[in-house]
Amino acid sequence: MSDVMKEVEILLVEDNPTDAELCIRALKKNNLANQLVWVRDGAEALDFLFATGAYDGRQVANVPRVILLDLHLPKVDGMEVLRRVKSDERTKTIPVVVLTSSKEDRDVAESYQLGVNSYISKPVGFDAFVKTVSELGLYWLMVNHPPVAMSAGGQEAK
Repeated sequence: MSDVMKEVEILLVEDNPTDAELCIRALKKNNLANQLVWVRDGAEALDFLFATGAYDGRQVANVPRVILLDLHLPKVDGMEVLRRVKSDERTKTIPVVVLTSSKEDRDVAESYQLGVNSYISKPVGFDAFVKTVSELGLYWLMVNHPPVAMSAGGQEAK
């Protein structure tokens, strides 16, 4: 199993190759894309997170430090991915940032009801998009302190 499969910091769930490439370039600019996995639909995201399908055998305990999630995805939409992530004990503490073109109030409200950590509408301009992704990558990977993984007995996992 590759090191990337063991130590994923960012799971990018994005079906648009242009937006994905812009995200990856913005994160690379700040040296934040070394441990990034890009999946192109909601079903693949769920397979990755729960070690099924093409990711069977991956250690589910090795969760990403942050998920960047588009809402409008093929196969399984982003809301369902968010619902599944936040309802499972193994994944519910992973920070999820919705990064989408939707500015619909109902999408924002439903995302927060499901437990999203941040909701960002994709900026239209190239420079604004790159700046936004760079800043959110820096925040979630360098500034934010994720919870320490605990074992079933309440002890810090080693």
